[in-house]
Amino acid sequence: MLRGIDVSENNGRVNWQEVAHSGVQFAIIRIGYGNGHLDGELYRNVNNALLHGLKIGVYFYSYALNTRSARKEAEFVIQTLIDCGLTPEKLHMGVWYDMEDADGYKQRHGMPSTAELTAMCSAFVSALNAAGYSCGIYASLDWLENKIATKQLADYVPYWCAQWGGSCDWPNAKMWQYTDCFLINGCEFDGNYCF
Repeated sequence: MLRGIDVSENNGRVNWQEVAHSGVQFAIIRIGYGNGHLDGELYRNVNNALLHGLKIGVYFYSYALNTRSARKEAEFVIQTLIDCGLTPEKLHMGVWYDMEDADGYKQRHGMPSTAELTAMCSAFVSALNAAGYSCGIYASLDWLENKIATKQLADYVPYWCAQWGGSCDWPNAKMWQYTDCFLINGCEFDGNYCF
């Protein structure tokens, strides 16, 4: 089992030397969000995580409300990965589609149905797979159980389950986000395990 963190520009300037010395082995770095928004710390985080010997993956926070928008998000991620020189071989931890509604955007703009959310996940994952990248779904346990019809997605799709506490109840989760209070020298991160 590997221990890791996920980071975005919301974490500010990460001290990657301290992260590496803390025993963290991987980092999932936000590549962007919504309609073509690049994370402001993407390049710095990728370069420094790699410099300090961490395995990396990337995640994209979705604001899509339909499959057309999900495909556009996938196109943006693929193009950004190409521009960054991040080939599939460099992303040991894969690409993750962050499917949630943490800021209430989907709720305010007409929450897609379960069928539509599932189709969006499928469209994104399929596009990344076609481009040669391993791609999975990040969501809370509640969303995996009640909002996304995961049984309708391909068996090979990996899941990264957010469930804070002492156990991960999503069967066959590849990754588990167990806390949002993982402290490294006084800085808080989301803590994760990769099984």
